[in-house]
Amino acid sequence: MAGIRQIASAMTIAGSDSGAGAGIQADLKTFAALGVYGTSVLTAVTAQNTVAVTAVHEIPTDMIEAQIDAVVSDIGVDAAKTGMLFSSAIIECVTTSLKKYPDVSGLRRLVVDPVMVAKSGDSLLKDEAVGALRELLLPMAAVVTPNIPEAETLTGLSISTDDDVRKAARQIVAMGAASVVVKGGHREGPATDVYFNGREFREFTSPRIETANTHGTGCTFASAVAAGLAKGLQTEDAVGQAKEFVTEAIRRSFPIGQGHGPLNHFYKLWPEKRQ
Repeated sequence: MAGIRQIASAMTIAGSDSGAGAGIQADLKTFAALGVYGTSVLTAVTAQNTVAVTAVHEIPTDMIEAQIDAVVSDIGVDAAKTGMLFSSAIIECVTTSLKKYPDVSGLRRLVVDPVMVAKSGDSLLKDEAVGALRELLLPMAAVVTPNIPEAETLTGLSISTDDDVRKAARQIVAMGAASVVVKGGHREGPATDVYFNGREFREFTSPRIETANTHGTGCTFASAVAAGLAKGLQTEDAVGQAKEFVTEAIRRSFPIGQGHGPLNHFYKLWPEKRQ
């Protein structure tokens, strides 16, 4: 039985980024910035910075299960988010573990970020794991948050037009997800994310910000959606809040390292620079 809390709690199930721009670190920063208590379940440890992922170590599945049990049994979970899961064995472990807790898996407050490739181009999901992600995890999701390449991998489609995006969104919901946001960061023009809940579409658009500091954008967006769900927002409203948060965190970012720097998750604590 979880203890009594005075604040909403969200759990991230993802990999660790030693450069702290993405993964578990970005998720916990996002939860804190949005007023949610964050808990974490590590699935992998990466040696990573703004330039490359140089090593990946999978966490044994019994340890992943133990982390989930420890968090849910004591602190509880108002919403959860998955990120880097890396292998089919890890995906099977996570889905089986979550299903032990109907209050968690049955709430439809799970955000699935189908992390496949790091900003540096390094693989974060084995090819053999795509089927498990599609068949086991997506049917549990309140919302799936793929970028264009991830949506192409999940659906087998080539996505270049608005109609392609909508077709991919329909296919992903048909796989069992309650809703999907196909993110537009990889397309030209304004950054337009397409949300579909199985009945209607809605677009969330922001100006494209010219910056190299976009490491962890996907992790941050999915975590911001989970934070909104944890606080009781409807999925569409949580997506809108996440879009606003990520846009401003990118706009207020600053250079870290020699490659793709991270977002500024705590921009509200930093005064605007005078021009």
